[in-house]
Amino acid sequence: MPISYISTRGRAPRLSFEEVLLAGLASDGGLYVPDNLPHFERDQIKAMRGLPYNELAFVILKPFVEGSIPEDDLKVLIDDTYAVFRHEAVAPLVQLGHNQWVLELFHGPTLAFKDFALQLLGRLLDYVLQKRDQKVVIMGATSGDTGSAAIEGCRRCSNIDIYILHPHERVSEVQRRQMTTVVGGNIHNLAIKGNFDDCQSMVKASFVAEPFLPENRSLVAVNSINWARIMAQIVYYFYAALALGGPDRAVNFSVPTGNFGDIFAGYLARGMGLPIDRLVIATNKNDVLHRLLTTGKYSRLQLEQSLSPSMDITVSSNFERLMFDLYDRSGDAVFDLMQQFQSGEIELSASAMSEARALFASQCVSDDETCAEIARVWRDNEYLLDPHSAIGTRAAWDCRVDASSPMVTLATAHPAKFPDAIANSGVSEKAKLPAHLVDLFERPERFCVLDNDLAKVQQHMAATVSV
Repeated sequence: MPISYISTRGRAPRLSFEEVLLAGLASDGGLYVPDNLPHFERDQIKAMRGLPYNELAFVILKPFVEGSIPEDDLKVLIDDTYAVFRHEAVAPLVQLGHNQWVLELFHGPTLAFKDFALQLLGRLLDYVLQKRDQKVVIMGATSGDTGSAAIEGCRRCSNIDIYILHPHERVSEVQRRQMTTVVGGNIHNLAIKGNFDDCQSMVKASFVAEPFLPENRSLVAVNSINWARIMAQIVYYFYAALALGGPDRAVNFSVPTGNFGDIFAGYLARGMGLPIDRLVIATNKNDVLHRLLTTGKYSRLQLEQSLSPSMDITVSSNFERLMFDLYDRSGDAVFDLMQQFQSGEIELSASAMSEARALFASQCVSDDETCAEIARVWRDNEYLLDPHSAIGTRAAWDCRVDASSPMVTLATAHPAKFPDAIANSGVSEKAKLPAHLVDLFERPERFCVLDNDLAKVQQHMAATVSV
């Protein structure tokens, strides 16, 4: 039987992959997850060794789309996706020390790990929308990298208008320009006078609100609330582990994360049979996930700007997907918890926290520590890290338990995207933008600054969407 998809809150209809691709957020406010995970036995994982990235992705992703996309079509979509990456290995590993590695996930068009999912998501959407002869509106929020990756992945899609909300003056200049310099009548960049959480709340509210777009247009999500985003990210955990001796030895991963989507993909890889000992949650001073793992309490604090803006998040949306498993996949339990969370903090049960702590470790890394880590890695290896990846390597060192077991840090962005952080670290080396972005600062920008007001944002979208 093909996998179907269910809501973490248990009050939305069960969907096929094609339906969940277009749905994004569930109608009950929950997030979609597969009703069961495909599982690979050890011999099956061994047989994956040596596969190029695109062929491995086909093997891993095929079960999730069964019944919606024929295998031959899926293979073409995947091949086209990873052909645009600048490194032949797609996700190369670089060694920084004894059993310490970084997995470079920044060789896609927009120099961030989001390209792995969003290049594929754009092609999946185009495929399904052409088949259905349907037009949609993408609405997404970004703390820096999702927006440009979504625009790059979807800008050629003739059946899509894309609206990306970013916090005004709270992303790096490179991140902003990667969004606002892309030319296309279907591309709309909205700078919101607020923070990322405000942008993310607007997106979530729009998916459960009364329709505000023309009758022939529906909303689609590109944030990690969309299951296809999480699904695509599972692949690089397998790719890294296989390169380091998996499945014959377990691997650990340190993941810079704010919204929990990237590390949740690692959790799923483990559930699919990949031997993973520990997943390290690496956060900046906006440490909602570290506080949660330490205290068992999920609560909001005032958001603070940092040198790692893509992680400046105080509500970690994808943690709800893990909560669903921690509470034995009870939609009622998650629904009640998230209702409580709307009016304050929630405290997870002792059994839920015990299960989470058995797999996850966490570390909060300050801006000063981030700069020191960039400097240390440059001094010891002449390897330049962006601030998010530096948080990951610092957490990897601090949370390491067994030096004989490989620790892989996900390098989530190219250092050229964050020159201020590099300068603050005292490293004189400057990261250069790759050839396809060398004129980025000369390109004209297009974006609209709007108040932090959901009604005004929705009115703007309704007035500017193509007909």
